[in-house]
Parts: sequence; structure tokens; C-alpha cells
Amino acid sequence: MSVNTANNLLNNAQAVLFDLDGTLLDTANDLGEALNFVLGKYNLPKVAREVYRPVASDGALGLLTLGFASQLKEYDYDVLRAEFLDFYQANIAHETCLYPGVSQLLSTLQSQNIPWGIVTNKPEGLTKQLLPSFPELNKCAVMVGGDTLTTRKPDPEPLFYACEAMNVDPKHCLYIGDALRDIEAGNHAGMKTLVAQWGYIKSTDNIEQWQADFIIKTPQELISIR
Repeated sequence: MSVNTANNLLNNAQAVLFDLDGTLLDTANDLGEALNFVLGKYNLPKVAREVYRPVASDGALGLLTLGFASQLKEYDYDVLRAEFLDFYQANIAHETCLYPGVSQLLSTLQSQNIPWGIVTNKPEGLTKQLLPSFPELNKCAVMVGGDTLTTRKPDPEPLFYACEAMNVDPKHCLYIGDALRDIEAGNHAGMKTLVAQWGYIKSTDNIEQWQADFIIKTPQELISIR
């Protein structure tokens, strides 16, 4: 997408919603260390960073499935998930960081009085624990977690809920995420959708077929240049 197209898109937006993991924050290393902690507890081989990073957006289930593979069915998944989440919660922001360009993008939205929010499938409690570590995210107008409602992405209801909280028509809102479920949710909500190509995109993902309105390589592509 050209810079000019991105500028026009941003200038016409009344609000912007973001996915969290793999879009605003690079959380993969902390999530991966939680996986490796659990694997180590059961004397199983750890997973290398380059292997677990593309799966980070898939949460506990995706990561535990990656690590335990065919052996997962031999264990009590609820116990594994609890162990994973306990370790992650205790080490939630050790290596997590904002993606390059995110801070500048959020500053631009704020300077243009464009409200922005977060709609994530990460549990609300973990999200609330994580966000204060990043002052750049303190102007978030709304936050919807994966368990805030009874439904979550790819269902569009969390996006409708966020728009209602911001008093914005979904058709005038952008949604940016790095997973197919993000694009599906945004499209079903009638929003303009954008793939965050800097996020956790698997080599097998054919993002051109996700039916997003745009694919952007960096957050800077949405920064308006006056």
C-alpha cells in the first residue's frame, strides 16, 4: 500500500482498533518462555524462538499444541494451560516490547483526535496486567479482551462492542491485526481491515487471500504526513 493511500485512509477514519499480540506488542518471547517452562517441567525438548514466534498469536492452545505435538492428548490440558498461564503471568513483560513505529503511530492518532482501542483474544485479566508496562498504551479508549464477552474473534461482536463504547460507526473504523481471525472479524463488522505484516505471520499463511482491504508492512504506513 502506498503512503498516500494510507494517509487518505487514516484521515477518513473516525477510530482505529488494534489487535494486541503481534500488532501493537511483540509478546512472543515471554509466551514462548512460558511454553518452555511447561515443557521443561515434563522433561520434554524446548522449542526454539524461531519456531514458536509465528505461533504466538494462537495463545496457550496453539503454543502447547506446538510444544507437546502428538503427546498433548496424554496430559491433562487444563493443568498444562494453568501452568502455562501462571508462569506467563509472573513473567508477563520481561521481554515484551512495542513494535517499532507503534509509539509514533499512536501519537499521531492522538494528535489528530482519532480515538483508538484494543480488541484482543488475550484474556482481559492478563491484558490489564500487561498494558501498564507500556505508557504509550495508556490513552487506549477501549479494551476488549477474549473473555470480556461470551464471544471473541473471529466473531465481530467484540468489535461492535468497542465501537459502541467509542460512539463510532463501525464502517468508519479501521481494524488492524496479524491473524486471519482479525480480518474475518473486521470484515464481518463492516470495517476497513488491515493485515499487520510485521506480526506473527506463518510461512504457510497466504495473507493475500485473507480478503483484507490492505496489507501494511510497518505501522508508519498509517502515519499521516502533513
